[in-house]
Amino acid sequence: MTNHPRHVTIIGGGTMGCGIAGLMAATGSTVTVVEVDQAAAGRVAERVRREWPDDADALARLETTTNLSRTPPEADLVIEAVAEDAKLKADVLAAAGRVAPHAILATNTSSIAIGRLAQAVHAPDRFLGLHFFNPVAKSALVEIVTSERTASRTVELAKSWSQRWQRHPVVVRDSPGFATSRLGVLLGLEAIRMVEEGVAEPHDIDTAMVLGYRHPIGPLRLTDLVGLDIRLAIAEYLSGELGDRFAPPRLLREKVAAGLLGRKTGQGFYTWTSRAANGR
Repeated sequence: MTNHPRHVTIIGGGTMGCGIAGLMAATGSTVTVVEVDQAAAGRVAERVRREWPDDADALARLETTTNLSRTPPEADLVIEAVAEDAKLKADVLAAAGRVAPHAILATNTSSIAIGRLAQAVHAPDRFLGLHFFNPVAKSALVEIVTSERTASRTVELAKSWSQRWQRHPVVVRDSPGFATSRLGVLLGLEAIRMVEEGVAEPHDIDTAMVLGYRHPIGPLRLTDLVGLDIRLAIAEYLSGELGDRFAPPRLLREKVAAGLLGRKTGQGFYTWTSRAANGR
C-alpha cells in the first residue's frame, strides 16, 4: 500500500463520518460514503462542504451510495462510523470485510472494546480503532486503538497514514473508553452535573475550561457537537464497564428524551443556528 489509502470507504454519513470523509478526500483519497437511504446520502456533500469550505477538490473526490456492495473490492481502508451500538457496528464490520476483503478495517468507536468488535471481522490482524475527534477538520489527533490480534504492520501503516492526514497518532491498548473518551467523557459528565446542580451556566463552565485550562472547546459545547444521545450511549457503556463514576446525569437523560441532542437538532446546552455553524 502507498503512504496514503487510495480509496477509502466510510460507512455512516453522520457528523463524524462526514468529517472523516472530508479529511480523507482533502488529503488525496477517493472516498465513498455509505448511508442508509438516499435522503441521508444526499446530505453528505453539504456536510463535507460545511467542514471543508475551501477545498473544491475534496468534493470532487467524494461519492455517496446507499449500497455497501458499491465499495470497490480493492479499497485500502474501510472505516465504520455508525451509531455507538456494539451489535450494529459488528454487523457493519462483518459486511464490510466481505465486500473489501483486502482492506484495513477500522472502527471510529469512542468507547466499545476493539477486541469485542474484532470477533466479527474475518481478518482481525487487519482491524483496529481509528478514533477521530470532533470537529475532524480542526482536531490534530487520531487515537489508534489495538486489540491483541492487531498486527504490528497494521499499526505502522495507520501511523504512516496519520502523517499524510496531518494528524498526530497516539497508540492505545484496548480498554473501555481507551484514553481519550475515558477522560473526556468523565469531564463532560461532571460539567453536566454542575449545570444540573445550578453551579454555573453552560457558557461560564465552558469559558472556565477554555481560559483556565486552555482547552480548545468547553465540555458542554463539545457535548453539543458530539450529540447528547452519543454521550449518553457512551456513558451507559462505560458505566457498565467501569462503574458508577460514569453514570449518566439525570439532566442528560432528560434532554435526550426530549430530543434536545445538540447541534444536529438545533438545541442542547446551547441554541444553534439553522446552519449549525455557531452556538450561542
